[in-house]
Amino acid sequence: MTPTLVRQHLAHAGETPRAEAGARARDWSEIQERMLVPLYEAVYERLDVGHGTRLLGLGCGSGLALLMAASRGAAVTGVDAGRPERLALARERLLPEAWGTRARGDTRLVDGTPQDAADAETPAYTLVTAFEPIGCLAGDSEGLGELLQAATPLAERGAPVVLAGWGPPERCTTSSVLRVATKLADPLRSTGSWRPALRDDLEEVAQRAGLKPDGSGRVACPFGYADLDSAVKGLLSTGLFDAAISATDQAQVDKEVAEALHPYQRRDRTVWMPNVFRYLIARVP
Repeated sequence: MTPTLVRQHLAHAGETPRAEAGARARDWSEIQERMLVPLYEAVYERLDVGHGTRLLGLGCGSGLALLMAASRGAAVTGVDAGRPERLALARERLLPEAWGTRARGDTRLVDGTPQDAADAETPAYTLVTAFEPIGCLAGDSEGLGELLQAATPLAERGAPVVLAGWGPPERCTTSSVLRVATKLADPLRSTGSWRPALRDDLEEVAQRAGLKPDGSGRVACPFGYADLDSAVKGLLSTGLFDAAISATDQAQVDKEVAEALHPYQRRDRTVWMPNVFRYLIARVP
């Protein structure tokens, strides 16, 4: 996912870009990230993640997937570049020495690339995950391919590599809301604008990275929010609307996203959108 773009509305809102990025990161960790918990659970169950697993998480963000793996006994390393605000939240979750308690010695978080996590004293990883779903931003698969090429030399031969992506648009209710991003960002016509997920997105990335597909699955990940305001904040925290905000302004994006969400708001004011996500398991040759 691309780094947060400078917003045209910041001067009016009285926020600095850093404060805005921090708020978006907090919205992601508190509202949106949990929507993918069923995906994490399905993968960890299928691959029997636990004691003995040495996991490298690419684009680990604020660290919920790593925390879930660590709770199963896995030794986890997370890498993320260009999103220090999310990584700071991951440190709060996974490295609680900041609170005066002891952190697990087999947990590492790295602000950078997989090469920055390379350590001659660290055993090869037995699992690599890239849980940030691709298939909605133009060009997102290229960035993932580069990460995989850097990460797979750090893994054992035959180790599983898990890629995640959005399911078919007709199975993802959120697609109708994400189309707002395309409409508003259309003048840019560049990398970073939303586009529908394609059936073979994950397989093509794995093939380019020299990985061997070895199974896949689909997981229901409904997006549920307490109210319309939470839904707007959660969706904007994904970064899928960054190009739209840059092309127009924050107020317009907020308004049009809220309008697109109205059909999914229930009588109790909650918002509910069923979605399906895909995952692909590939193997390091």
